[in-house]
Amino acid sequence: MTQREIERRLARARLSYGHGTWNAREEAAWLLSSVKSEKKLRELLERRIRERVPLAYLLKEARLGEHAFYVDERTLVPRSFIAELLRDRLAPWLPKAPRTALDLCTGSGCLAVLLALEFPGSAVDAADISPEALQVARINVRRYKVGKRVRAFRSNLLQKTRKYDLIVTNPPYVTSTSMKKLPLEYRREPALGLAAGPDGLDVVRRILADARQHLNPGGLLVCEIGGNRRALERAYPGVEFAWPEVSDPGTVFILQREQLPGAASRG
Repeated sequence: MTQREIERRLARARLSYGHGTWNAREEAAWLLSSVKSEKKLRELLERRIRERVPLAYLLKEARLGEHAFYVDERTLVPRSFIAELLRDRLAPWLPKAPRTALDLCTGSGCLAVLLALEFPGSAVDAADISPEALQVARINVRRYKVGKRVRAFRSNLLQKTRKYDLIVTNPPYVTSTSMKKLPLEYRREPALGLAAGPDGLDVVRRILADARQHLNPGGLLVCEIGGNRRALERAYPGVEFAWPEVSDPGTVFILQREQLPGAASRG
């Protein structure tokens, strides 16, 4: 099959994208470049159309920038704008490499691996509440041979973590209303990694409440929140969130430890 033929079939099927591609053309190119067997290509194309399975799950691979990660239905398909910030080592917000870093809600472990690659002298923790997601994270840790510096473990948010110079997190942030309207492709992903209450901030509130005691002085919290910027700023009117430039503006905020809500009252 040619790319044009695949693209036409995908377009006619009216699929939903967002798991590594944004349209039928990109998806057709990805499928064609990843599968050499004509029989396998047709098989995956049929499943993509008939079952509405994200192509990343069918290929068992997703990319963040130049890096490829193993992925399956035990975790969300890797996609985070924080990865863009890590390419620049979080400049100018992070003046020096962190000695310790945490990827909270690690899922596939992609951000933990990127932290280890960008900061080769850092010890990195990868925490998630899902044992199934952690199995996938450990596959990616082994794939990139960073197991001596990346420790993956189960934790209910920050409950079992230590203190860090840097915490990055791409937590659940989908609102209850949006969860009901998700296309089938997104409903193939674990709801645990998506659902975050009426305003999409249930998990972010817990992180903001506890992050200060898990950051060293001057430490940074980098958090992705999807389209919830307005709700977040309404909920925390006294907090000066920094919004770094990423491909989808206003989806990632940065706070220094001393800027976190309630910092003054907690001492």
